[in-house]
Amino acid sequence: MREVKIMGLLLIGVVIGFYSCSDANGGNSASRATKKVSGEIIRGYRVLTIKPEEKNPHFTVYRGDYIKFRFNQGTEMELRIPGLNVSKLIPADPAAAPYFKMKKSGRFPFTLGTVSGEVEVINFDQPNYQEIDSRQAVELIENIQPLILDVRTVPEYEQGHISDATLIPVQELQSRINELSEFKNQDILVYCRSGNRSTVASKILIDNGFNRIYNMRDGFLGWQRNDLPYER
Repeated sequence: MREVKIMGLLLIGVVIGFYSCSDANGGNSASRATKKVSGEIIRGYRVLTIKPEEKNPHFTVYRGDYIKFRFNQGTEMELRIPGLNVSKLIPADPAAAPYFKMKKSGRFPFTLGTVSGEVEVINFDQPNYQEIDSRQAVELIENIQPLILDVRTVPEYEQGHISDATLIPVQELQSRINELSEFKNQDILVYCRSGNRSTVASKILIDNGFNRIYNMRDGFLGWQRNDLPYER
């Protein structure tokens, strides 16, 4: 019983710390600078456009983003990002372009055909956003009862999911955002398989005015590693 009380107090401290970083309206604190992030989110991917006149483009993206390159050269080109072990031919058709997961932060020079540039990967850091692990998520669910948002695919969800989770795959989140409008000022716990897609989903939610976002950074894999209960 003593351990349960201590855990409850620790969770309350986490929540108080989370909200103390927000202004009265749940928005961004003026004291925290926000770096401009490149591209646009399309169906869960961050699309980076290289214009013909650009010689040394610099892109800023979030760790966890799935990025695609778009260009108007009329032919496929080879993309190389040595620091991320990326070497691949990129077709001219944006619909057929492969995506790349930004797994770690840092600055990564790249070449795309004759274009040389840099991708800077930063951590997603917003005052109305917090990363927690799966054990903290259990405490959150028990004490605050957030909306639980699963942003994986339907087959992943059917293989196993957290009880009472709402499924909206990250690729559909933008087009279905109105389904969550009643939760704009309520707590939302977002999870995916490993914490990458949920970071993208969290950014989409915040961009659409949602104010209390928790990202389960170790994902459903972490939930399973900790032998936590789930449904099929």
